[in-house]
Amino acid sequence: MKKIFILIFTLLSFSAFAVDKSTTFNNEVFQKAQLEGKTVVINSWNETCTTCAAQIKILDQAQVEFKDILFLSFEQEKDKAIAKQLGIDYWTTIVIYKNKEEVYRSIGQMDKDKIYSTLKSL
Repeated sequence: MKKIFILIFTLLSFSAFAVDKSTTFNNEVFQKAQLEGKTVVINSWNETCTTCAAQIKILDQAQVEFKDILFLSFEQEKDKAIAKQLGIDYWTTIVIYKNKEEVYRSIGQMDKDKIYSTLKSL
């Protein structure tokens, strides 16, 4: 019985973190969006970070709902040049740019209402 419980728990744990994680940040796209005055949300994540997985789920939903906002992401450990360029030191960082300026930065934010209210205010 104990082995079955462990097996079920393990399978559920893996499926809970089955979030599509990929680097979508592209400097040319980022620069073009800024020149056009678009709002850009950048998410820094790490493969093993559970907080990052929660943020990605929220931002994936937001991307569907906020069509006029560009969402970009990158893996902190693999894309250190992007992290350095944007001054991002932590895996769980969300940075929002509007009109070529940083207008919001949070670390470890997993509250969907807080993220959505920030996006709606822009």
